[in-house]
Amino acid sequence: MEAASAALISRRAFVAGSSAAVLAAGSPVAWAGRSHQRDVHGELLDDAAMLWKRVPGSWQEGPFLGNGYMAAHLYRKPGEDNVLRIMINNGLVQDQRGQWEAAIGYSRLGVGHLTLTFAGAITAVDWRLDLDDAELTGTITTTRGGAKFSALILNHRDVLLARLEPTAGEESATWGFTPLPARTTRTIRLPPDYTGNPDPAVTLGLVEQPLHAGGGYSTAWREVRSGTRRLLAASIAYGYPDSTGRDQAVRAVDETLDGAPDREITRHRRWWHGFYRRSLVSVPDKKVQRFYWIQLYKLACATRAGGPVTPVFGPWFPESGNGWTNIWWNTNVQVTYPVANGSNHRELDAITPTFARYHENLETNIRPELRDGETYALCHPGDWQLRSGPRYVGRPGIDPNDHTGNLIWALHNTWVTYRHHMDDKVLRHVIHPVLTKAVNHHARFLTDGADGRLHLPETRSPEYANAADCTYDLSLLKWGCATLLASAKRLRLDDPHAGRWRDILARLVPYHENENGVMIGAGVPLAESHRHFSHLLWLYPLQEKLERRTFDHWTSMQARWHGYSFAAASSMETLFGNAEEALSYLRFYLDGNVVDNCALTPNTMYREGSNFALESPISAGQSLLDMVTQSHGGVVRVFPAVSSTWPDVSISRVRTQGAFLVDASRSGGRTDWIAVTSEAGEPLVLRHGIDGDIEVREKANGSRLPYRDRGDGTIAVGVRRGRTAVVTRRGDRPRLTPRNVPANGDAPAWGLP
Repeated sequence: MEAASAALISRRAFVAGSSAAVLAAGSPVAWAGRSHQRDVHGELLDDAAMLWKRVPGSWQEGPFLGNGYMAAHLYRKPGEDNVLRIMINNGLVQDQRGQWEAAIGYSRLGVGHLTLTFAGAITAVDWRLDLDDAELTGTITTTRGGAKFSALILNHRDVLLARLEPTAGEESATWGFTPLPARTTRTIRLPPDYTGNPDPAVTLGLVEQPLHAGGGYSTAWREVRSGTRRLLAASIAYGYPDSTGRDQAVRAVDETLDGAPDREITRHRRWWHGFYRRSLVSVPDKKVQRFYWIQLYKLACATRAGGPVTPVFGPWFPESGNGWTNIWWNTNVQVTYPVANGSNHRELDAITPTFARYHENLETNIRPELRDGETYALCHPGDWQLRSGPRYVGRPGIDPNDHTGNLIWALHNTWVTYRHHMDDKVLRHVIHPVLTKAVNHHARFLTDGADGRLHLPETRSPEYANAADCTYDLSLLKWGCATLLASAKRLRLDDPHAGRWRDILARLVPYHENENGVMIGAGVPLAESHRHFSHLLWLYPLQEKLERRTFDHWTSMQARWHGYSFAAASSMETLFGNAEEALSYLRFYLDGNVVDNCALTPNTMYREGSNFALESPISAGQSLLDMVTQSHGGVVRVFPAVSSTWPDVSISRVRTQGAFLVDASRSGGRTDWIAVTSEAGEPLVLRHGIDGDIEVREKANGSRLPYRDRGDGTIAVGVRRGRTAVVTRRGDRPRLTPRNVPANGDAPAWGLP
C-alpha cells in the first residue's frame, strides 16, 4: 500500500475505529501517582530528566520510550499543526523473504504512527521524561485549550499507555492510526523483482499486516474514558510464521484496560527503579552525568537479553526509514553493547543469547562451497537470527569484503561480558565452540610465506581499503587464538585445535608499519581521514598493547570522523592515562559539534546526514566508564583517567572483569576509599591510586586483610567469593556510601528545554 492511501484510510476509517468505549459511571481511569524514590539515585535521576519546552518536530528531537521490544517516538510533523504523532514499532517486526540479502529480504519494517488530533493547533508543550519511572508527563497547549498528557510503554508487556485529560475546548481530541507500508525502505541493491507485502486488513481498532512469507504483525488500540480523563492502550504483536499476531495484540490491550492499569504501572516503575540501582556513576560535569544516565535508559528501551540485537536505529524505526534496515555487525553492534558490562546490566546483553540460540545460522553466512560444519562467519547486515540471505562473507584473496572479521569482533563482546561475570557455562557452551569455528574461517586462508611467517591474503579493512595482512583481521585472529587457548585451559579441555592456535600465534606475520605506526595492511597506509578505527583494534578494545604513534596519526585527520570515532578516541586516551584529552574528545561530541554532516541530536540520538542511529551516543557512555574504572590485563584500575576539573567522583557497584563490583569515592582531587566485592573469588589485583599509607580490611567484620604491594599504587589481595575488601588511607574510617557529587558548573537539560 502506498503511504498516501494508507494515510487516507487512517483518517476515514481508523478515527472511527478508535472511538472510545465509555466506562460505566464511577469507573476510574487508573494511573498510579508518581513514585519518586528519595535516595541518591532518585536525586541524580531527577536531575537527569529530559525536558521539552518547545514542540519537537522530528525523530531527532522527540522523546522516546521502549521496553526492549516495543518502542515509541513522539513529535509533531511540520505541516500538521494540530496533530501529535506517536511513532510506534516493535523490534521483532521484520520481513521473512530469505531469497534476498538480509537488509531487503529480512528488512526491518516500520509499523506506523498513532495520531492525536486536536481541535486547535499545537502551540506549546511542557514535557518531562522521567528516567526513574520511564514515563513522559506534562501538558500540551493548543489554540483551543490543551490537555494534560502522560505516556509510557509497560516494561513487562508490549503495551503503550497514553493518558489524556483535555480542557473543554479540546474535548473532541481524537486518536487515529496510520500504518507504514510493509516494504523495505532500503534502495541499495534493491532487486528488480522486489515487491512490498500485501495491504493491511483494517477493522475496528485493529490493523493486521500479512507477510508474503506467511504470518505477519498486528497493531491493536482502544481507549476508555471516565469523565474528562481518557486512557489509550496500544500494542504490536509479531506472529510470524503462525499468525498475524492479531489475538496477541488485542489480548494485551484488553487485559491492560480491563484489568488494573494502576497495578501495571506500579509494576513497570518497580522494574525501572531496580534497574538504575544496580550501579551508580556521579561526576561534577552534570551535562556528562545526565547524558550517561540517559544512555542507560536508552539501551534498556532498545534491547534485552531475551530479545533481538538492536539494529542501527534501535527499535525506533524512522518514519521515512533509511538504508540501515537491519543489524550491522562491522562496528555498530560492537560499540553499542559494552556499556552494559560496567554499568552492571547483564539483562541488556542480547549478543550472547543470540549466539547461543542461533549460532548454527552462522554457517549460512559463508559461501556454500566452503561449508564444512566447522566454519562460521558473520555478514552485515544480518537479522536477529544471524541470517544474511544470499550475501556472503568474501573469500580472502578472491572476493574480499569487509565482513571477514565481524564474527570474531562480536565474540570479543561476548568474551568481555563473560569476564565481567565469570559464568563458565557461557564460556563452555557459547564462546569456546563458536569462537573455534570463527577462527577456523580465518585459519583456512593463511599461507606460508618465504619469511617463515603465516600471511593472510587480501581482505578488507572496514570502510577503507583492501589489503593483504590486513591489520583488522590479524589483530582479531591473534586475539581469537589467545582467547581459545586461555578458555581451554580454564575449562580443562584437551582441545585438538590447540596446536594450530599456538602455531598461528608463534608465526603470524607482525602488523605492517611505516613512520606513522601500524598501517591498514601490507603496502596500504592510512592516508586520509577514516571514521572507523578498524586498524586500531589491537589498541582498543582488544588492548593488546599501548602504542601512541598510530593513534596520533589517526587523530591527526578528523575531517571524516563520525560520533563513535570521538567516543573511541576518548576511550583510547583513557588507556594512556590522559584524562584531559579523553574528556576533550567526549565533550566535543556531546556539545553537538557537526563533523562530516554528523552530530548528536537534541534528544541524544545521532544523525549521519539524513540517516539516524543510536550506537555513537551509547558508545560515548562507555567513554565515561573508561575514565572511572578499567580492568584490562588482569588489573582493576579505579579512577584511571579522571579530569582535574572533576575533584569529586562517586561510583557504586560498577562491574569489572573478574566479576568484581567496585564502590569508590574521590574528593578534593584525591581518591578517599575503594570497596571491592568479589562475586567469583577471582584473584584481585587493584591499582587504587590512594596517596600515602593504606590499609585493607574486610567490610563485614573490619578485620585486616593481607595484601602484597606490587608498586605503582597496585596491590594484590585475596578476596573470597561474596566478600568485600575496603581500601583506605591508614586510620581512616569513611562512610562507604555513594553520593551525587556537587556540580562544577551549570548545564541545560537534554531535550528541548
